[in-house]
Amino acid sequence: MAGFEHAALIEIDEHACATLRLNRPQWTVVHQDIRDFRAHQYRGVDLLAGGVPCPPFSKAGFQLGQDDERDLFPEALRLVEECMPRAVMLENVRGLLDPQFEDYRAQINLRLRSLGYAPRWSLLQASDFGVSQLRPRVLMVALRDEISGYFDWPEGNVEPPSTVGQVLESAMGMGGWEGARAWAEGANSIAPTLVGGSKKHGGPDLGPTRARKAWAALGVDGLGIADAPPAQGFQGMPKLTVSMAASLQGFPPEWRFAGRKTAAYRQVGNAFPPPVATAVGRAIADALRAFDKEQLREGTTRPWQPVLVREPSFAAT
Repeated sequence: MAGFEHAALIEIDEHACATLRLNRPQWTVVHQDIRDFRAHQYRGVDLLAGGVPCPPFSKAGFQLGQDDERDLFPEALRLVEECMPRAVMLENVRGLLDPQFEDYRAQINLRLRSLGYAPRWSLLQASDFGVSQLRPRVLMVALRDEISGYFDWPEGNVEPPSTVGQVLESAMGMGGWEGARAWAEGANSIAPTLVGGSKKHGGPDLGPTRARKAWAALGVDGLGIADAPPAQGFQGMPKLTVSMAASLQGFPPEWRFAGRKTAAYRQVGNAFPPPVATAVGRAIADALRAFDKEQLREGTTRPWQPVLVREPSFAAT
């Protein structure tokens, strides 16, 4: 959506791999633990992008940082060194910007600078990019030193995003529920943060007690995910379906998810909202184009040909 082509997508979850193949059969999807993947053959690609697992930095966990076995920042930096892309984009939770991780971020910056990159960090709000959800995300973008000056963070929308009711009224009424319009009028704000949950726990739900209270204020039962929209004569608070949750994450309506309900919902809840990823990706693409255009005027480089290596295995946030 940002204008890149994919050289390879590396993903540890079999259901997520199936989803990628289902929607884009032409993509090269590699079902593998990122720790075992080597990127030397992709040396010189334009972009390495992914989302490093968030539990080591999340306020919902113990914030163990580099002491957490799920910390994959070292693997991300190894991949950068192996393929030396022109740009890097890594996404995580806002907790990574907490003061306790200042030294850790400094270590990441030092490693990237030693490789010839200029890293920068920003906190972006998904709701500023049209996503009907309270979902702050930390972005680290690092471009080669000679390209860095051409990059600017994307600006959000001036208009506020649609409310949960506006996004989901049609979907809530698909089963014949007469109360869909009244429900939508009451769901008159954006959603709290969707969570994907852990494989160590049970089935899908919309989060811990505090999160479920926030969903209840929108008229949504957060204790589980429904198989279908409410039927005619339904009474009480409806639950979200997987496709409804995907709409609140900003996925295009035609995107399908492989796996049973729990596996599908975890893919949705763990995702980096596509509209935000698109905005940052376009900003990176603009920087690469601007640099190449300048170099072309001086006769020192080739026209820009975008290639993207995404690492969705990092995206289990």
